[in-house]
Amino acid sequence: MGHEDWTVDRLHVALPHSASRQQLLQDVNLTPIDSLPAVLDGWASAAEDLERARPMIEAVRVSMKVRGVLPEGAEARDMTADILRDAGPRHDRTAPARRRGNRTGPQDHGKGAA
Repeated sequence: MGHEDWTVDRLHVALPHSASRQQLLQDVNLTPIDSLPAVLDGWASAAEDLERARPMIEAVRVSMKVRGVLPEGAEARDMTADILRDAGPRHDRTAPARRRGNRTGPQDHGKGAA
């Protein structure tokens, strides 16, 4: 699938782990509009890498099911961190989350959601 064919929904479906799917949605929701194309390009590249690896992944699954061992040259490791790293810039996870909406402080009375 070419970069131009990806949608956020297709990217979400293409990602194999809930952690990567959640990170995609967080990036889409927290990235400023001007920076969004670059972030989505990173996720599209990660999804394309996964699509290219799919035949090898399926061959490994079949080998494990039939023979109970990995094929020669295959290694078992979780690629989630690699996918998240390669998808692009991350938002600072150490910073306190900024919530918008239902403010409870007296200084915000009557101002509504921001």
